Amino acid sequence: MEPLFTCVSNNAHHLYTLLSCISFASKATVQITPEGLRFSAEEGRVIQGLVFLDRALFTSYTLNTTPEQANQETEAPHDENPEELVYPQFVVSLSALLETLKIFGINELTEPNGVRNTNLPQTNPASSAFSAPALLMDRSCTIQYAAHGAPLSIAIDEAGVKTTCELVTYEAEDDESDIPLQRNSIIMKIIMRSAWLHNAISELNSSTPTILKISASAKREPYFALSGAGGPFSESTVEFSVDQQNNEGDASTQASKTQKVQADDGTSRARSTRSKLAPTVTETFLVTPPSSMGERINQSYRFALISKAARAMAVANKVSIRGDRQGVLSLQFMIELEDKDSNATGRPVGAGIRPTGPVCFVDFRFVPLLDEEAAEMEMDMLVND
Repeated sequence: MEPLFTCVSNNAHHLYTLLSCISFASKATVQITPEGLRFSAEEGRVIQGLVFLDRALFTSYTLNTTPEQANQETEAPHDENPEELVYPQFVVSLSALLETLKIFGINELTEPNGVRNTNLPQTNPASSAFSAPALLMDRSCTIQYAAHGAPLSIAIDEAGVKTTCELVTYEAEDDESDIPLQRNSIIMKIIMRSAWLHNAISELNSSTPTILKISASAKREPYFALSGAGGPFSESTVEFSVDQQNNEGDASTQASKTQKVQADDGTSRARSTRSKLAPTVTETFLVTPPSSMGERINQSYRFALISKAARAMAVANKVSIRGDRQGVLSLQFMIELEDKDSNATGRPVGAGIRPTGPVCFVDFRFVPLLDEEAAEMEMDMLVND
């Protein structure tokens, strides 16, 4: 009997790079579709990470099922719309899957917490995240799902030696659904280099905040600002200013960091330092708040949750920051992978070197804090201090 699903990849490092972006959760829900593999990880229904492994990443991709069989495998209700196809899905240990890939020789230059070591050369991990890239060039990785309820089998074939690891699969929860992002009610869309967002979050993290505040306006400065609040130290703000004198609508070259420091007399004074980060900060800047918000969008999120996307920030080339009327935040990261020949050179992406491999996307979604929740978190920090 033919297995339900089989795919083969000649570059397992691509899979590891993408899946490690959502390694904040120990388990992930996997859905097999004719277009690719969809991995979803969530925590407390307030953060969700989505990775789609397009079939173009694999040299061979076979799903031996018809839409009717797919619905039957997942026990879809009989009254379900027949046009809405439901393909096989299951839950697997994401940490075990990543450990399996590491056992097969994929090693990253990272800190134990999964964040890139800042003391190491800052190159794109998609091209230099393992110490011996050439070792992976002659390997093939086969992923197989034999039938509904069967283990997920991962086999590495190298120079005639085959190593197989089987991971237990679990039933997906019936009520599992994505954190909804209202695409027809997007009020903020900002596209920029992911490195700038990563740098900003790293700067704010130095004051150990509990809340991340996002402020955006198309009419008044600061046009786009990220603030860390609720921590035991000072409140920090990173501001990205839009250059309105540029006829082409490009972003400006500046960002500023402002720290509010409590003076001895109880008043607040501001200490600001400015630095030139890049020729352009944002490629797209669309902010259209509803009339109820006025001219500025203000939303708050748990800083610890945003930090869970730090790995994706570090490996991505660009990020699309989107927010809807309900305050749901989407960070969609574009990751440009290199092919085997580019990997073998060990050259970093950037500095005029364009990747020649596939482009993949990792999407994070965050539920906002209510005003009462944000105020309570800040008050708790003041009481604890």
